[in-house]
Amino acid sequence: MNILVTGGTGFLGRHLVPYLEKEGHNVVVINSKNCDLREAKSLLQFKDQKFDRIYHLAAWTKAGDFCLYHKGEQWIINQQINTNVLWFWKEFQPQAVLIAMGTSCAYPEGEMNLKEEDYMVGEPDKDLYTYAMTKRMLYAGLLALNHQFGLKYRYLIPSTLYGTLFEEHDHHFIFDLIAKIQDGKTEGKEVVLWGTGQQIRELIFVPDAVGLIDAAVNRDESDIINLGVGRGYTIREYAEMICKIIGYDHQKIKYDTTHPYSGMKKRVLDTSKIKQLFPDFTFTPIEQGLKETILYYQLLVR
Repeated sequence: MNILVTGGTGFLGRHLVPYLEKEGHNVVVINSKNCDLREAKSLLQFKDQKFDRIYHLAAWTKAGDFCLYHKGEQWIINQQINTNVLWFWKEFQPQAVLIAMGTSCAYPEGEMNLKEEDYMVGEPDKDLYTYAMTKRMLYAGLLALNHQFGLKYRYLIPSTLYGTLFEEHDHHFIFDLIAKIQDGKTEGKEVVLWGTGQQIRELIFVPDAVGLIDAAVNRDESDIINLGVGRGYTIREYAEMICKIIGYDHQKIKYDTTHPYSGMKKRVLDTSKIKQLFPDFTFTPIEQGLKETILYYQLLVR
């Protein structure tokens, strides 16, 4: 197959692209160096190639408090990116299946189960509201183009991804935990985590996410699907798991409650749909995934 991947050099792309190439596909990778997705004309260089699939991974965002201070830019830039990709798909690649990645932060706040049918219901987390709404708008675009023109899509919503091939200064919470605890072990630095550590988060090992993406794409119908394990742990529990692997006393960790941890108290996806579709899929145990991730980080900072 001929495949186009936007955001192919990002964290997920660094795992997905080699997987697709190993499967024998011809993969064209778009990144910020060879195509400015904010400009529709930048995509015209690919218009005469015929793609069977378009994986849309590109998004303008970062972890940490980035979303708090770049709301206006996030709205404009992500809307430009998504609109241009959908336009290119409709005008030049209508035969392709477009696989777009959503975000779990677009689910509404509260204690309700995070089921696919509720993705567009209620208000997302206030700190991530703008980015979340751009992802909802992307899904609305897929629905509109499918309804009017019959274009085929998959909209996939992963829980927080973790695994190897991340960058040293990636500030997603699990990588940040690993870095702080490793520094506590090797450099004697004080390990301070914001908040109480009681917020519950779900992780999915990125090779597992890639496997589920492949399985979902190989189905025939357009659909929205959560990609998760259906189980979460508190930040404190993740920290203790990491301490055990690294060999650091978890009781030395200090929780600074003067800096409340932002975000939902609990974010765990409802995975009943994915389990029904792929009942034989086996997930990597969290302990194994963390060991591989920690080893990668230790080699990265040597």
